[in-house]
Amino acid sequence: MDTQNPSAPPHAPSAPADNSYRTRRHGGGIVHENARHTTRFVVIGNHLVQHKELSLLAIGLSCHLQSLPAGAGADIKSLAARFPEGPTRIAAALRELEAHGYLRRERHRTETGRIVTRTVSCNQPNASRREPADTGCPPAQRTPQPPRRTGHKALPAVPQPSSTAPALLQTALDLLASLRRRDARLLLSATDTAHLVPGVAAWLERDVAPSAVRHALTTGLPDEPLRRPAALLAHRLTDRLPPPPSFPKPSAAAPPPRPPLQNCEGCDRGFRAPGPESHCRDCRESRYPAPSARSSRP
Repeated sequence: MDTQNPSAPPHAPSAPADNSYRTRRHGGGIVHENARHTTRFVVIGNHLVQHKELSLLAIGLSCHLQSLPAGAGADIKSLAARFPEGPTRIAAALRELEAHGYLRRERHRTETGRIVTRTVSCNQPNASRREPADTGCPPAQRTPQPPRRTGHKALPAVPQPSSTAPALLQTALDLLASLRRRDARLLLSATDTAHLVPGVAAWLERDVAPSAVRHALTTGLPDEPLRRPAALLAHRLTDRLPPPPSFPKPSAAAPPPRPPLQNCEGCDRGFRAPGPESHCRDCRESRYPAPSARSSRP
């Protein structure tokens, strides 16, 4: 009679003292009917979905961002096209998430010199300040950002070559690296050099000698300090680009045919001669010495 039913469900835990939601005691309130997810699901912490300071729009937007695959569009224009809320409300919700550590927006420079904005959605706020078990978002110190310069502008576009042969690009890279030996103010960063290499290659493939390209880039520079030397070089590469050659380069003439190989009748050594010869040059000289050599004998 006093045996307990081991399969009976345990009693529901009492609500925490700081719970802001009012619990109904007479059968009302929410009841969960949950099924286990095995595919296509995302884990969201209660610190987000029950956040006391975030708006409902911000909470829902953060959940949506967590569900997106890497590389999906997360800018205001893409989100406004997906949801009925307008750009103004979505922008405000993004600012809320950013203020509470659930969102970071970082600026990165691509290999072509273009500045892009990367949105980082964090499933744990302020992940860089503590060591959670699994944040799903790399700490801030593990994501290096390029240094930001006040008033920095993107470099002007440069001509693009029709060929991307490694030898051509390496010649252009070596040429840019040598400019600082002409003028110390032309010391370029790796990013600026990568942006300028295609422009120099476009000159080289137009039959312009490397010395001529170097002269065009370094002659007549202003005397005052150069604030943006890479921008000046990009402008010169575009503004002074020579026209393509009018005619293709003539092909190299075929080398003249080599004389046939013959055997010397005196020493049996092989030699080449334009016509039939019975003896090589050494044998001929020994048999028929020059007049000066005969006159010098006693």
